[in-house]
Amino acid sequence: MERILIIEDEDKIARLLEMELGYEGYTVDCALTGREGLRKAASGQWDVILLDIMLPELSGLEVLRRLRQTDEFTPIILLTARGSTPDKVSGLNLGANDYMTKPFEIEEVLARIRACIRTRKSNQQAAAGSHPLLLLDDLTINTRSREVVRGGVPVELTPKEFALLLYLVENRNQVLSREQIINEVWGYDFVGDTNVVDVYIRYIRKKVDYPFPKQLIHTFRGVGYCIKESEA
Repeated sequence: MERILIIEDEDKIARLLEMELGYEGYTVDCALTGREGLRKAASGQWDVILLDIMLPELSGLEVLRRLRQTDEFTPIILLTARGSTPDKVSGLNLGANDYMTKPFEIEEVLARIRACIRTRKSNQQAAAGSHPLLLLDDLTINTRSREVVRGGVPVELTPKEFALLLYLVENRNQVLSREQIINEVWGYDFVGDTNVVDVYIRYIRKKVDYPFPKQLIHTFRGVGYCIKESEA
């Protein structure tokens, strides 16, 4: 039975989420402040954390930052106010896996949770059943430690960026459509625009391609993306 932590200071929203998630069979706990949420998050094993950005005592972004210092793997979905694009970007850069904009439909929350759990299990199974090192040109990915190195330089990626890069490398030399990437990295239940793929490709390129002389990730306009060894 999957365990979900809700860190949300709006009591009505917290109670609604707790009731709906409990009805779906999840084990649920709640925290109403940032400090309480950080303490509960650090003291238990959670399959997904729902984290509001606007929290008393400690902001959601600060909770996220502190959690990611010791836990890179637990999926975290941010709950944000409409129009808070800078907070969303900051949250994704700090390591959030996804975000939901209030007000939201409970069906979409459930779909995002299922997608996060499925992706995490798939990554764990792949890492356990395969050789831990993936090599492409001067890029090395350790699927167990989730370390990425290019040209001897460590590359820091958020969980979603890592999942996307891993999928590209596992399917090297293949042109992957945005729909394929969405289905495999975000999950079939993803509700949103496929432009999210373009956004994350830009994030990865800034870390994996642009600091280096040769490009690995290639755009095929109107089709999708492909990663392949750099040409001499």
